[in-house]
Amino acid sequence: MPAFTFVDQPDRIATDFPALEYVGVDTEFMRERTFFSQLCLVQVATPDEILCVDPLSGHSMDGFWLQLNKSTWVLHSARQDIEVILHTANFMPASIFDTQVAAGLLGMAPQIGYAGLVKELFDVEIPKSHTRADWTRRPLPEALLHYAAEDVEYLLPARDELAARLERAGRLEWARQDSSLLLDPALYDVDPMNAIARLKGGRNLRGRRQAAAARLAAWRESEALKRDRPRQWILRDTVLVDIAHRLPETRSQLSRIKDIPPKVVQRSGERILEAVAASADDSHDYRPPGPPDEEQKALLKKMQKIVSNCARELGIAAETIASKKELSAVIIGGNRDSRVFDGWRRDLVGEELAALL
Repeated sequence: MPAFTFVDQPDRIATDFPALEYVGVDTEFMRERTFFSQLCLVQVATPDEILCVDPLSGHSMDGFWLQLNKSTWVLHSARQDIEVILHTANFMPASIFDTQVAAGLLGMAPQIGYAGLVKELFDVEIPKSHTRADWTRRPLPEALLHYAAEDVEYLLPARDELAARLERAGRLEWARQDSSLLLDPALYDVDPMNAIARLKGGRNLRGRRQAAAARLAAWRESEALKRDRPRQWILRDTVLVDIAHRLPETRSQLSRIKDIPPKVVQRSGERILEAVAASADDSHDYRPPGPPDEEQKALLKKMQKIVSNCARELGIAAETIASKKELSAVIIGGNRDSRVFDGWRRDLVGEELAALL
C-alpha cells in the first residue's frame, strides 16, 4: 500500500495538493442519529499516496473540495458518496468515473462490490473487518485508518484496467455517460410529498385516510429535515399510520392514540391535526402506480425480450441496459425521460422500444 497520511487541516490541500487527471475518492459516514449521513472521513488516492482527510476537524473544507475538483474522481458505487458530500458540503464533483458502472459494462455483476472487483481484477483479498466502526471517534485508531485507506488503494489501478478493457470493447464512452448520470442533482432531492412511498403500512390505506397518511408523512419528512434527525425519531411509522386511520380532530383525541409521545402532541399537535383536517378535501390518489394490466404485461415482456437479446449479444446483464423496474416506469408511469431513450442505449434498443410505445 502507498503511504497514507491523516490530514486534520484540509485547507492546506488547497495549496499543496497537485492537480491530477484522476484521483480515487471514498468516504466514511454515520447515519444513526441524523437524517442525512454525517461525513466523517474522505479518503483520496493519488498514484503515490493516500490521504485520509478529516471533515470533523473544524477547519474549512472549501479549498479542499475546489482543489479536488480539478481532477476526475474515481469512485466505486458513487451514489452514496456523492449524496453525503452534497448534503454535507453542498458540493458536487464536476466529473466522475464509477468503477462499478464500468465493471457492469464489461459483463461483471451489475452490483459488484469493491472487494469483489479487486479480487476479480487483481486477485487480491480485501478484508471487511470494520464495516460497523464508529467513524466519529477522534483520534481514529491506526487500524481504522488502514482499513479506510484500503478502500481507495486500488481505485486508480482499477480505473486503468477497466478503461483499457472498455476501450478495446468500444464501450469507454458508455462508462463515461453512465457515470455522469450520477451527477444529476435531482437524484438527491428530498421531496416531502413523496414520503408516503417510504411509510410502512401507508399503501394499505384508501380515500381520505390515504390522503391523511401522505400529509402526515410529508409533515414528518419536513420535520426530520429541519431537525436533521431520523424519521422514526420524529414519529414511528406505526403511530403515524394509526393517526391516519383514526383521523383525530382534537388534541384530546390525538393524545389517546396508542404510543404517541406526549411531547409530540405538545410540540406538533396543531400541525398534525391540520394535516388530518386538510385531508378531508384531498381527492389526490397518493398510491404508487399499480401492477400492469394484461396489455401492459404483454408490452413489458416484448420490451424485456428486446433488452435481453441485446444484452446477450453484448455479454452483459440485461439490467445494465434497462431493469424491469425502469421498463415498468416507462409503460405504467409514462417516464419518457428514462436513460433507455438516451445516449448509447438509444441506438441499441431505445428507438425500437419507443416504436413499441
